[in-house]
Amino acid sequence: MITELAALRGRTAIPYHDPANRGRTVVLECYRPASHAPDRPVVLVQHGMGRNGDEYRDAWIPAADRHGLLIVAPTFPDESWPGPRLYNDGHVLEEDGAARPREGWSNAIPERVFRQLQAAGVTTRSTAFLWGHSAGGQFVHRLLGLQPQDWLESVGAGNAGWYTLPTLDRPYPQGLGGLGLDDAALERLLAFPMVIFAGDADTETAAENLPRHEAALAQGPHRFARAHAYLAAGQAEARRRGVPCGWRLVVVPGVGHEGMRMSAISAEYWFDGIMPTAQAGRVVRLEA
Repeated sequence: MITELAALRGRTAIPYHDPANRGRTVVLECYRPASHAPDRPVVLVQHGMGRNGDEYRDAWIPAADRHGLLIVAPTFPDESWPGPRLYNDGHVLEEDGAARPREGWSNAIPERVFRQLQAAGVTTRSTAFLWGHSAGGQFVHRLLGLQPQDWLESVGAGNAGWYTLPTLDRPYPQGLGGLGLDDAALERLLAFPMVIFAGDADTETAAENLPRHEAALAQGPHRFARAHAYLAAGQAEARRRGVPCGWRLVVVPGVGHEGMRMSAISAEYWFDGIMPTAQAGRVVRLEA
C-alpha cells in the first residue's frame, strides 16, 4: 500500500493494483531519503524496455539524498504489460487499432499514483516531476499529450526511440489523431515546458531495440536525430498555429543510450541547475 511510504525510509518496492487495469500489477520502486519531508519534490521515473525500475530508482538516489527528493519509479513488468503497445504507447489501442477506454490507458497510472501519494500525506506538493528514458521517454512524451497536465511541474523525455508527432492529422501513435483530442489539447501540449534530453552519442543505427519501422525512420536514422526532428516538428506546428512552443532540447555531450548516466545528468539539470558542456566531465551552472 502507498500509505506504507509515510512510515518508511530508504528503498521500498510496493505492488500497485490499478483499479482500471485489474490483473496487471505495477511495482512502485521507491526511494525516500532520511531528509525527505512532504513538501519536497516528487520525481516519477519511467524505465526503458528492460523494465528495470529498481535500477532507474537507484540512479536517482544521489540527487534524492542531496535535495530530499521522493523517487517513485512505476515499473511495468513485461509479464503484465508485454511489448511496446502496452507500455511505450500507453495501452491506448487494442491490437486491431481501435481506441481503448481512456481510463484504462497505462499512461493514466502515474497521475493516479501521485494522487494516492497526496491522499496518504506522503507529499503535500501539488505537482510532480516526470522523467523517462528510452521506452520511458516514449511513454512520458505521449502521456503529456494524452493526459491532464495540472499535476505536472516538468516533464523530461530522454533518448526516446521515436516520437508521436504533435498533429491531429495522423493516427495514433504516429500522431494524435483518432482519439478525440481537439486543437486546445494539442496547443496545451505545445505550450508545456517539456525537456527533451538527447545524448549526442546516441547515434547507433543498427541497435536491436532501435525502432526501424517507416514512421520512426522518417524522423531520422538514430535517436539523436529523432530528438531534433521532434523538437522541429513541435516548433513548426506552434508557428503554424501562432501559439508558443515551450519545449526545450538539452543535448548531453558524450553520452549514448545510457539510462543511468542520463538519469544523473537530468537530475543535475533540474535540481542543481547545472548541465554538461562539450568538455568531457565539465558542467556549467544554468543562469537563474
